[in-house]
Formats: sequence, C-alpha cells, structure tokens
Amino acid sequence: MFLRSCWKSRHKPDSGSVLVWLQLRYVALLWLCVTHLGCAGAEKTVVQKDAEFDITYNDTARSDNQTIYAFNHTVSRNRTEGVRVTVDVLSEGTESSPILFVVRQKQAVLSFQVPLILRGLYQRKYPYAHVGRTLCQPPTRALAETQYFFVDVSTLSSLGTHYQLRISRVESFTLHTDKKFSFTASPSQPQYFKYVFPDGVDTVIVKVNSEMTFPCSVMSIQDIQCPVYDLDNNVAFIGMYQTMTKKGAITVQRKDFPSNSFYVVVVVKTEDEACGGPLRFYPLRPDELIDAGNRSKTLDVVVSPAIKSEVYVMGMLFCLGIFLSFYLLTFLVACVENKRMHRRREGLLHPVDMSPAETGIPATHSDNASTLSSEAITDSIASDANYGYMERSLESVTGRSRHESLSSVEEDDYDTLADIDSDKNIVRTKKYLCVSDLARKDKRVLSKKYQIYFWNIATIGVFYALPVIQLVITYQTVVNVTGNQDICYYNFLCAHPLGNLSAFNNILSNLGYVMLGLLFLLIVLQRDIIHSKALERNELNALECGIPKHFGLFYAMGTALMMEGLLSACYHVCPNYTNFQFDTSFMYMIAGLCVLKLYQKRHPDINASAYTAYACLAAVIFFSVLGVVFGKGNMVFWIVFSVIHILATLLLSTQLYYMGRWRLDSGILRRMVYVIYTDCIRQCSGPITLCCLFLSRAAYGLLERPNDFASYLLAIAICNLLLYFAFYIIMKLRSGERIGCMSLVCILFTAVVWGFALFFFFQGLSTWQKTPAESREHNRDCIVLSFFDDHDIWHFLSSIAMFGSFLVLLTMDDDLDDVQRDKIFVF
Repeated sequence: MFLRSCWKSRHKPDSGSVLVWLQLRYVALLWLCVTHLGCAGAEKTVVQKDAEFDITYNDTARSDNQTIYAFNHTVSRNRTEGVRVTVDVLSEGTESSPILFVVRQKQAVLSFQVPLILRGLYQRKYPYAHVGRTLCQPPTRALAETQYFFVDVSTLSSLGTHYQLRISRVESFTLHTDKKFSFTASPSQPQYFKYVFPDGVDTVIVKVNSEMTFPCSVMSIQDIQCPVYDLDNNVAFIGMYQTMTKKGAITVQRKDFPSNSFYVVVVVKTEDEACGGPLRFYPLRPDELIDAGNRSKTLDVVVSPAIKSEVYVMGMLFCLGIFLSFYLLTFLVACVENKRMHRRREGLLHPVDMSPAETGIPATHSDNASTLSSEAITDSIASDANYGYMERSLESVTGRSRHESLSSVEEDDYDTLADIDSDKNIVRTKKYLCVSDLARKDKRVLSKKYQIYFWNIATIGVFYALPVIQLVITYQTVVNVTGNQDICYYNFLCAHPLGNLSAFNNILSNLGYVMLGLLFLLIVLQRDIIHSKALERNELNALECGIPKHFGLFYAMGTALMMEGLLSACYHVCPNYTNFQFDTSFMYMIAGLCVLKLYQKRHPDINASAYTAYACLAAVIFFSVLGVVFGKGNMVFWIVFSVIHILATLLLSTQLYYMGRWRLDSGILRRMVYVIYTDCIRQCSGPITLCCLFLSRAAYGLLERPNDFASYLLAIAICNLLLYFAFYIIMKLRSGERIGCMSLVCILFTAVVWGFALFFFFQGLSTWQKTPAESREHNRDCIVLSFFDDHDIWHFLSSIAMFGSFLVLLTMDDDLDDVQRDKIFVF
C-alpha cells in the first residue's frame, strides 16, 4: 500500500521496452516520494548545504527533515588522496531509530547507520556510536578532475538525534616502499591505504605489526575497486586476508592486480575468539546490545620488495649443490673402497708368504681351497658345541644351487629347520646365544621374506601419495580462490610463492629426502650386487662369516626416506592440523624399520614379517589421526591410549626379549610374578628396565596430555629407536667388537648433524595447535640467501642426518665380515 500511494500510473506495459521505461520511472518517482513529497501524506523538508573539508558540522536529524551535504574536491591522476568520513552520535537511546548516512560518489555509494551494530559470535550485538569510514576513490584518466560527492543524513526518529559530521583528507593515504606508517583502528573505524607497485618490483610483502596482542584484527589485500570491504562482517568477501594479533604478512604479486596497485585494509574484529582470545560470557537475550568497551588498536604497516627471480635460481642451485655433493663424495668413497677390496681379494687368492706347495695343497685343487677350509672350520665348530644339537654342515648351506630361482621357495619353508636334531627352546634359551644359532634358515627364504618389506612399502607409498597429492592441490586451490590465508599455517615472513604454490621454499627444501633416499638405494644396490657375486663364488666370508646380509629392509628404508620427502612437500603446500599426518606417517615408518633392522642384524631367523610390521605401523598412524582429532584435552581418549600403549609395550618387550619362546596360558600370571621377582627385585635386568622407561612415558602422556599428540607419538618412536641404538652400540663394544673407521665417522658426523637439526626444529616458526593468528606470532624472516627459513634448514639437516643414520646401520657391523658367526654374540 505504501508503494501504491506513492505511484499511480495509467500506463500498462505492453512490450519489453515499455516495461523497462516504466520500471525506471517507478524508481525515480519512488525516490522523489521518499525524499521530497513524503509518502502517506507526510511532508519532509530537504536541506542541501555546501560543505567544506576539515570542518565539524553539528546538527540534528529528525524524521521530517533530510540534510544533504555537498562536497567537491580535485582528483589528480598523479596523486592519490583519501577522504575520510567521521560521525559521532551525541544523543542516547538511538539504537531503535539510528541515523542513516549515505555517501553518493561518482562511481560508488557508501551507506552506514549510526549507532553502527556489529555482530559477533552467537549473534551478539555490539553498538558503536563513533564511526569513521574512508571513501573509495574512483579512478580518473584526466590529469586533474573536480569530483562531487554528497552525504545524505536521515532518520525515522521523530524526537531528533544530535550528531557531528566531519569530512577530512587523508594525507598519508598512499604507502611508500620500505617506509613504516603507524595508525589506529577499531571495529567501527577501519583503515585502508593504497600501494602502487614501483617500476622494477614485481612482488612485495606487506607486513602489519602491533605491540598489542588484542584486540584481534584482520589484514586484507584488495584490488582497487569500489566498494572496499572494510567491516568485520564483509572483509572476507574479496581479496586475500588473514587474522592477526601482533604479526601479519602477505606476499603480493603484481600479476594478480591489473591496475598495478592494491589496497591494504586493516579491520579490528568485534571479538577475540578468532585469534585465540577469551570469549566473554554474556546472557543471550533477544536483541540485547552489549558494550564492547575500548577496542582501539595501534598498528604499523610497511611494504617491502620481495625477492627477485635470481634469488629463486640461487635457492634451487644451493639446494641441488648440497645434495649432489653427497653423490660426488659417495662416488669417491666407493672408488677407494672398491680398490681396497680388489687388493684384499688378490691377497687372498695369491698369498705372498705361502705357496700351494708349502700348504700341501696340490695346484690342481686350488679351486677347492675355500671349500676345504670351510669344512675344517665347520668341523671345529661342531666339535666345540656342547648345547645338545648338531651344527649343520657347510654342505647344507651350499648344497642347493645358488642359481636356483627364488620362486621355487615357498612360504612354508620359513620355519623348516632340522628340528629333529635340535629344539628351538634349547637353541634360543642358551645363556650365550650366537648369531649362528639364529641364522639357520635358508638364505634364499629369508631374502625373499625381507624383500617383501620393500615391495609392500612401495605399494603403500603409491596408494598413500596419490590421494594426498590430490587433496593438497584442492587445499591450494581453495586458498587461492577464497583468499583465506588462515587455512594454511605458513611462516608468512618467509613464504615465497611460485605459480600457485604459496610457500615454494618449504617445498623445495624437501628435495634432500628424495635425493639422499635415492642415493642410499644406490649404495645398498651396490652392496647387494657385491654380496650376490660373492655367494655365487661360494666365498667363505659371504657364507659363514659376519652378520647375515639381507638388504630388503635397507631398500624399504631408502624408499621410506624418499616418500617422507614427497609427503612432507605435500604437507607444506598447505600445512594445517588436518593433514599433519602426511608429514609424520613415514617418519613412523622410518623409525619402525630402523628398529626392525637393528633387531634383524642379530636375529635374522625370527624377525617380524612385513605384514605384521606394517599392520602395527598402520595402527600407530591410526592412533595418531585419532589423537589429532579427539586427543586435545580428552581424558577418555588418553586413558584408552595409555592402556593400549602399556599392553603393547609389555607384549612386544616380552616377544623380543624371549625371542618368541613364551606362551599365553593359565600359568602366565605365575610366570610373570616369577620374572618380576628375579629380574626386578633380585636384580634389575632383562626387559624390566626398558619397560619402566616405556611406562614412565605413558604415565607422562596421561598426566600432561600434550596438545600435539602426533609429535608426542613420534617422540615415543624416536626415543625407542635411540635407546635401542645406544643399547646396540654399548653391547657391541662390551662384546669385544670394534667399530670401523667408516662407521665411526658416520656416527660422529650424524650425531653432530642431528644436534644442529633439532636446534632448528625446536625454533617453532608456526604451530597448528593454536589459532592462525597466534601461529603467526612465531613467524620469522629468512636466514639463508633470503630464501630459506629455520624450518627449511631443519629439512636440509634432518635429511642428511637420516641418511647418515642409515649409513651407520649399513656399515656398523662391517668389522665382523671376517668373524665366524658362532663367535658373534646375540644381544
């Protein structure tokens, strides 16, 4: 009825053009009705005033009048000058009938009410009587142009509301390169400034800092368009944005802004919950207004040029140079080692101090010298054994053809020992157990068994990596489309984009895992080939001396290191708490495989199968995901996890310590009490000491309940590996064995690199356990070549340290290559 009272027409639309004309006429007459004639018979007085800048106008707004302030100013193409509108409402109780301010410009309209009502969480309403807004400046092509704009003031309140209006110029509206500018903002008084790319600069980084943690604020980068979204409820509509407390940084590229310029918008939020601050409790009553208090915040902004394309090239060359140097060093060491082994082989084949005549061995039988020697050694071993079982002859080792296909070996052959002559309980429970006692299965069977580790982890890697790559591409697309930089937890002060990748430097630094993993596979392949040739020649050292050489687990370790690099790079495409397991899954794999390899060295016959091992690691990763999602402060989860952790530790320790020679039956409790009495009360030995350490870690987790469950679980795995590693080295030295020169160099080098790597790891440039704004407080500038940050250095050093650790495992027992296996103790 209201519209009908304001518009009466005899015309009836009978065509498309007439309909459009009538609609335009309808809108025009409606505006006249509202502003001048007054609908439903009410008259409204319209007053237009010529106004000037920097003058405060005190006036009263009522429902029966409307005031229009007319302004004009000169806009220059070579100079950008902002215009700011400041309004104060002096009357109280105006929330029900606020004053409406409409600013009409050449190409834009800005409207807002005072008191300004901003909504927070749970629809809380916060009124602001003091409002300040910056007008969007329409572009001009002329050298100088006079533009007009009008400020319309109206209200529906019949009592009259007093207000103050002031229009002023913003002299420091344009930001200059490398010049800091300070300003103050609040939820009702947002600020934005313009920046123009200078010649020769294609990328800049915008840094906003504040000494105040709260109130929470938002920084946004928007194109030069009208309107500018500068309120808490619309700042996320366009451009790139991120929440911040003390620090905020966004890298901006010229190619994303056709006008070669952009706006830097800073908005203070109505509440601090988005930045991790407390959310004050208020009773949620309908339409209740809440006083937000003083939420002004002082900030400073500086725009600096980012790195040039030459720095990208230098960063890539630096990364490649570091890891290619390991290839060169490995090649030189391999040449020296190959020359040494060649001389040693010649010395064995042609002894200098003994001839065949002196040894009593005819020259025609020289080819059988190694066989005769091995038979004599085997006889001596059998004569010295007093354990109630017969030692197998060398014929049982070499009887089968070395050229026989592995496909002829069945899985059922895994446990086909000559148990008619010996019993596992007798062999595996001797007081002094030797490697020969646990290296009695056919080498081809074990080789096939351990090769499954490699093929399984290769299959796991393919099926794991494909959906991960697809997911992170989706993450990056969402970030680029929405502009929400709170999705990813980067070090924004050192995040160099390349194409669609927001932090190329964090991705590039993972190249070391891939390159060093591949190098380790090549080293293992070389050793595998040399050992296979030695077996084909029926060399005694390869058959009956040293730690049995099985390379399947080494191949799996190298593959896991390469997959760690790939998945870590995928994680750093968009790091956050939902995909953190991408970065840690193969760390669990590496730790588990290293433990299995250490155990396999002295227990080749009874090591876990690949299926069992990977199933256990899958369970660990499953709990890691559950801990990230449900573990934060959840007592029920931590109780369940601690119980499972303790039971798994006890079962695994018992299985390893007693080498599978225990059974779960009605007498298990009695035997447990006896073991605790003998191994813990009478003497602290056996698995009890290690179990106490494991249980103490479980108790710590239950009491402290750390927020970063994935890192806590990874710390458990790494601690287990380090304890076992230290135990192995100590027992090796106590057994009278020595550590070779190469192994000693690798150990010392790896220990030093691990120390530096952990130092950079604990710098903590970002953390997804907190809000994105709190995480940005830890951001730091680049430290190497203006391209790599502390976490990149962690990637470099940790990949080198892992490679060194693998080399230690590979070479640690090289000193035993000439020692008979019945002289090598099991521990």
